[in-house]
Amino acid sequence: MSIENVKAYFKGYGIDERILEFDVSSATVELAAEALHCEPKRIAKTLSFLVDGHAVLVVAAGDAKIDNPKYKAQFGTKAKMLSPQQVEELVGHAVGGVCPFAVHEDADVYLDVSLKRFETVFPACGSSNSAIEFTIPEMERYSGYLGWVDVCKGY
Repeated sequence: MSIENVKAYFKGYGIDERILEFDVSSATVELAAEALHCEPKRIAKTLSFLVDGHAVLVVAAGDAKIDNPKYKAQFGTKAKMLSPQQVEELVGHAVGGVCPFAVHEDADVYLDVSLKRFETVFPACGSSNSAIEFTIPEMERYSGYLGWVDVCKGY
């Protein structure tokens, strides 16, 4: 179960007890915002793409949408979302709980600048009923990100 992998990953940093688990689903931005009693834009959604045969994860604000021209300029290819089966195989988490933590080694993680508007954001933790509250520096530290990108619009 991928939440167990995230818990083990965070335990290595002594922060596993910060994971929030809900009795309700947090599988979508709207459901997560409802479970957390926060604005949907503060949900740090992890979008999964296929680039040159491997997973690229872009963590963006809940109100942001992929801007195709920006995405193509950044990654050199059209934005192609992974299928639910590919997400599990290439990332290690199921749709609804995808996060940038405890992912497969060859999955590349990027943080979108849409997140920088907030002091804290809420990414999932590997299941469809979990989240954790992180500051932006914590997102940088624990996500294993390769860099900041600007591939979104509408926020």
